[in-house]
Amino acid sequence: MKRIKIPFKKNDIKELKTGDRVLLTGVIYTARDQAHKRLVEAISKNKKTPVDLKGQIIYYCGQTKTPQGKVIGSCGPTTASRMDEFTPALLKKGVLAMIGKGRRSQQVIQAIKKCQAVYFLTYAGCGALLSKYVKKNEPVAYQDLGPEAIYKLEVRDFPLIVGIDARGNDIFIRERASA
Repeated sequence: MKRIKIPFKKNDIKELKTGDRVLLTGVIYTARDQAHKRLVEAISKNKKTPVDLKGQIIYYCGQTKTPQGKVIGSCGPTTASRMDEFTPALLKKGVLAMIGKGRRSQQVIQAIKKCQAVYFLTYAGCGALLSKYVKKNEPVAYQDLGPEAIYKLEVRDFPLIVGIDARGNDIFIRERASA
């Protein structure tokens, strides 16, 4: 198990290998389909994005309503392929990592490799459990999107698995080959 603190450095990413288990501590940002669409529209119009994307980690997550006395509601991962059309533009803007569930397109794998980024997987169906690793939760952009707004999460020991490393190695291809 590797422990990584954010902010990331390029060397941190280069050392990760597909299949590595990671405990992540620091700030990540949630964003789903509609937030991605707005971010990429801003980028395409040379407008400033509401969050500086350079060096950031985006968690594909739409949290549920926060119960009284809790920091966040259930916050499990969303299927990452829904963000594939937007991912190359965000990587070019400096996003260093993404967290989600499921496979990525060949176009995204190539963009990850080109930009020396990483795609993490986290445990699907475990949103209530994952909420225990979130220490702070703050909306930062597109609040009109409700749970699909961009939220700034401070996490401690958030459990991840490297799904695609900076060399373009894909855990789904590796696992299929070893079966």
